[in-house]
Amino acid sequence: MTEQTPPDRENIQPIPLGEALSERYLAYALSTIVSRSLPDVRDGLKPVHRRLLYAMRLLRLDPDAGFKKCARIVGDVMGKFHPHGDTAIYDALVRLAQDFAVRYPLVEGQGNFGNVDGDNAAAMRYTEARLTEVAERLLEGIDEDAVDFQPTYDGEESEPLVLPAAFPNLLANGAAGIAVGMATNIPPHNATELCEALLVLIRKPSTPVADMLEHVPGPDFPTGGVIAEDRERIVEAYETGRGSLRVRARWEKEDGGRGTYQIVVTELPYQVQKGKLVEKIAALINDRKLPALADVRDEFAEDVRLVLEPRARTIDADALMEQLFRQTDLEVRFAMNMNALDATRTPRVMSLKDMLQAFLDHRHEVLQRRTRHRLAKIADRLEVLGGYLIAFLNLDEVIRIIRTEDRPKDALIERFELTERQAQAILDMRLRQLRKLEEIEIRKEHDALVAEEAELNELLADEKLRWKKIAGEIAELKKWLVGKPDLGLRRTSFADAPSEELAQAAEEILVEKEPLTVICSEKGWIRAAKGHIAPDTELKFKDGDRGRFAIHAQSTDRLLMLSTDGRIFTLPCDRLPGGRGHGEPVRLMIDLPNDQDIVDLFVHQPGRKRLIASESGRGFVFREDDLIASTRNGKQLLNLPAGEEARLAAIVEGDTVAVIGENRKLLVFSLEEMPEMSRGKGVILQRYKDGGVGDVKCFTRAEGLTWTTASGRVMREDNLLMWEGKRASAGRNAPRGFNRSGKFA
Repeated sequence: MTEQTPPDRENIQPIPLGEALSERYLAYALSTIVSRSLPDVRDGLKPVHRRLLYAMRLLRLDPDAGFKKCARIVGDVMGKFHPHGDTAIYDALVRLAQDFAVRYPLVEGQGNFGNVDGDNAAAMRYTEARLTEVAERLLEGIDEDAVDFQPTYDGEESEPLVLPAAFPNLLANGAAGIAVGMATNIPPHNATELCEALLVLIRKPSTPVADMLEHVPGPDFPTGGVIAEDRERIVEAYETGRGSLRVRARWEKEDGGRGTYQIVVTELPYQVQKGKLVEKIAALINDRKLPALADVRDEFAEDVRLVLEPRARTIDADALMEQLFRQTDLEVRFAMNMNALDATRTPRVMSLKDMLQAFLDHRHEVLQRRTRHRLAKIADRLEVLGGYLIAFLNLDEVIRIIRTEDRPKDALIERFELTERQAQAILDMRLRQLRKLEEIEIRKEHDALVAEEAELNELLADEKLRWKKIAGEIAELKKWLVGKPDLGLRRTSFADAPSEELAQAAEEILVEKEPLTVICSEKGWIRAAKGHIAPDTELKFKDGDRGRFAIHAQSTDRLLMLSTDGRIFTLPCDRLPGGRGHGEPVRLMIDLPNDQDIVDLFVHQPGRKRLIASESGRGFVFREDDLIASTRNGKQLLNLPAGEEARLAAIVEGDTVAVIGENRKLLVFSLEEMPEMSRGKGVILQRYKDGGVGDVKCFTRAEGLTWTTASGRVMREDNLLMWEGKRASAGRNAPRGFNRSGKFA
């Protein structure tokens, strides 16, 4: 048995494990960000896509050429440029060919490349592919020193760092990817609109994002659909590079005769698989979670056609679809995150204007590099043509030198002061090139190249001329797109965000209306018992807990809950746990922190106003309609300083406000002194030296101020002159007989 040679301990360096791990993980993270997950803002491609297009170009798979097997393409890419698995490369190739996945396909496929149902493409040995015209525009000028190249992973060949990109691919086709610590999700857009925005940006670089959205109103998804979002939200998303857009299916109502109808879905939201969507709707029908829907049928042929049959002809189609939008993928949220690598290969979240400007800057650099490359080619050709012209002017002498001299090349250089290249070109001329006609053609070519050289030098010297040329290229691209309706026309339309009235109508038609009693304990356990329970009914609670709220409501109602941190939460009554048992903690339904508590719970009444007050006596009037929220976070209503809590939300009715403090001082003032707000800190209702607000009541001055004693007796005070004052006054001691609790009820 041979002895193993001990390692060379002189080359071993002790490194702390934490330092070694962080260094290596950082290298991995950077590799993932730069070389895998994030696209380049200039050509909109990730390395795998760029290598695919470049390899297909080397295989001469132009749009007017024949197709080649995808296995051949994948093999070339994997062997020469992309040292990763063939499955990952083929998946990237397939996506570039799917017209339902990318707005402007870069690969034209032949064979089964998958479908909107979610079926996979056929194996790469069965499918074929070639480049599209859009991809050809991305590669235009790549042989003219337009971009930098780098060695491939094995150093045997070279590959482009970025493509010349005569097409705004990043915004036109979008991108999605997850790196380490960051991600990107850029929606596709209409390229015709992008061209118009680019032309505007060239004419006026200071154009703000909001004005650019007049030309690019929003995403344009390959599967169409409807973006149901407010313009302000869209503008904010494009200004910051982050946002969330609501995308809905496109549908229409088909009349079935005798008052019946059916709903036909013709376009699905982006990246929604039709097969899974149909299964989801069918499951909801079977589980009776869509009581207004009778059936769903997939009548898909070449176009999307999803038929929805309502259970009754009296059901409103808009309300039915609103409920479907809420419960299925007929509506999705596109989380926009416009994160890309800039020209320095640095990841950055960009606005719409930043991305368009980065594309223009890249086109400007490409134009200059191609111009210099062309000038070098012209200079090289002019040198040769100059030698030819000297030969034609001295033809007899040239022939004599070639025939008689032992070293004709050196003799020509010495006799006519030629360069070595010119002398070699003269020696390589064929006899038939010595005819007169050839001389005329050479002179024409020489003059044309001299004129072109002057134009190109002028172009390099004048920045305005360069931008004019770029604008011309973009205008030509726009014209080309307009001439192809399948590429140029917008597919996704826009609609207003759904109204609360429509949402309420959807709840009402799809939820059976029945009386409920909502019961909430002091510790926040909530349940809904059927029927309206009498106030004196004994209710059971967990040990150590007791009742706090018992509210009569309907199953179609929505509850509004005010928390101590000034937020309002919305709870649909039909989604509350049943009355058997003790219910469930309300904190499981909403995001109410453990250090916060419930202040008030009441049934939402459309059009009603309330007055909110903090414990220090600040508040304002708000509309209940403005506080309906479908999220677990609720809506922030009252802005509170640290350590202070919301105290109450009194119903606004009448023309007068009565405020009583914990110091039992009462103040009465006009309701007109209270501002109406949707959110804020509010104004001072009553000033206190000690304590805070006790209770607030709004009433009609002419009817007097009433309060209910602990025994249930109603007391009334008509003469309120001594308590009347301006808002923010201190008030006076409460009238005789007022509740010791300091409450109006």
